[in-house]
Amino acid sequence: MGKILFEDRFDAGRKLAELLKRENHKFKDPIVLGIPRGGVPVGVVVAGELGCVLRKIPIPQDPEAGFGAVTLDKTVILNQELLEYVKITKEQMEKEIEEVYQEVLRRDVVYRGKRPFPDLKNRSVILIDDGLASGYTMLAAVKFCINKNPERIVAAIPVASDSAAELIGKEVDEFVVLHTSHSFYFAVASFYENFEDMEDEEVIEIIERSNKKNDSEIK
Repeated sequence: MGKILFEDRFDAGRKLAELLKRENHKFKDPIVLGIPRGGVPVGVVVAGELGCVLRKIPIPQDPEAGFGAVTLDKTVILNQELLEYVKITKEQMEKEIEEVYQEVLRRDVVYRGKRPFPDLKNRSVILIDDGLASGYTMLAAVKFCINKNPERIVAAIPVASDSAAELIGKEVDEFVVLHTSHSFYFAVASFYENFEDMEDEEVIEIIERSNKKNDSEIK
């Protein structure tokens, strides 16, 4: 298992922002999209703009695992390698996908309200999550953003498994990660001192606090 690298998700965001600043990254009209729920506090610290609602598709017997992910436009990305070992029927898969998609729609309304999804055309999109285990949720986010014609896509992550880093690194223009783990047993939570599950109310509070800060800076 991994050693503790971060106090919490906000600490991970600070360290990730420091890395981006230290390496003098220059982004064209950048926008940060935090993947709910855990990517939101990390992303807020890195930049402040939020979006890109998606969620992994859970294996029925193990909701913490996942055989893919589904996005707001119902793009479905499946982990075909994992599916070879998981006993799940086509009907079960379709049911899980539909249930997850409905949750994606619910979260989009709860987190973003009536604000339109930001225009990504010709912008540098920086995708943030609190860590990558399989990488398939991030892969779905990447595919979702590609369809919106950004200038470039950057995935910035506090910690990732080596397999996830390899998977995502091939799909984005730039992959930024603080720590890549080569351990056979990988769990994002093991690198955090505090990695509690987040509730909708926490995400909303973070978003509202960030929006108020941005508004005051504009004024």
